[in-house]
Amino acid sequence: MKVSFLPLLQVQRDLYALPRGRERFREYIKTMTDAETGDLALPLVAMNPMGKEHVPALIDQYLALGAEQIAEEAINDWRATASAVAAAGAKAPALQTKAYKLCVVVSDDLKGGWTNRWASEFSHRIEGAAISKRRWLTALLWTSEPVSATRVREEVLTAIYREDYLQTHPPATTLREMLAQEGYATARAGCTTPSLDADDLRYTRTILAPHLDAHDRGTVIACLFGDSAAKALGYTPQGLSDRAGLALALAEAHGTVAPSP
Repeated sequence: MKVSFLPLLQVQRDLYALPRGRERFREYIKTMTDAETGDLALPLVAMNPMGKEHVPALIDQYLALGAEQIAEEAINDWRATASAVAAAGAKAPALQTKAYKLCVVVSDDLKGGWTNRWASEFSHRIEGAAISKRRWLTALLWTSEPVSATRVREEVLTAIYREDYLQTHPPATTLREMLAQEGYATARAGCTTPSLDADDLRYTRTILAPHLDAHDRGTVIACLFGDSAAKALGYTPQGLSDRAGLALALAEAHGTVAPSP
């Protein structure tokens, strides 16, 4: 697998410089759509074209931080790691010739009704085939979260390792498969959150056990993201902490707790 970086933060910022309304929306559609084929030209689906002033303000902060330089450095670090693994004689991943372009996209989950955080994040993590088959990888930065170099790096590397996992595994359809995928991606990206204490991890494992083969959206979102997400989307809560399933997946992948059966 090959990954290169395409800077798109300024493209997003320029769109927000247009008056909020039809003009901006038309330019947004024009920017991300190939005029000849009608297909996706740029992966800006997660962007809220009607975002208010807080969105360009956050983009300005990320540009000042050097977020895209941080993203490129993360890609270079992944590339060096992959080369070292290959040099050590480890089994090479399948379909090495696939080439992807990775970009950073700001997604607005703070104000307005364009984005529901839980539904959008689930789609980003689990249902990204429509984007990845076009050889795009996206690192999402959320407007509800403070600007952070660590966040940029983790999102970039998680996106890469998630696709790396999918080179040799079918798309996840059950909770068990989703936990394995996200645990692999976040652990290798060096993520330390979400996290739970030992008692909550054991409790979470007990609650998730009868649902590991579930594939309905309501159950898997409730198990991955916890009761706050379930209630927000009208699903049945499972009695879980925020992001409990994702925290358990990360802990298992890190070896902090033994993997689920």
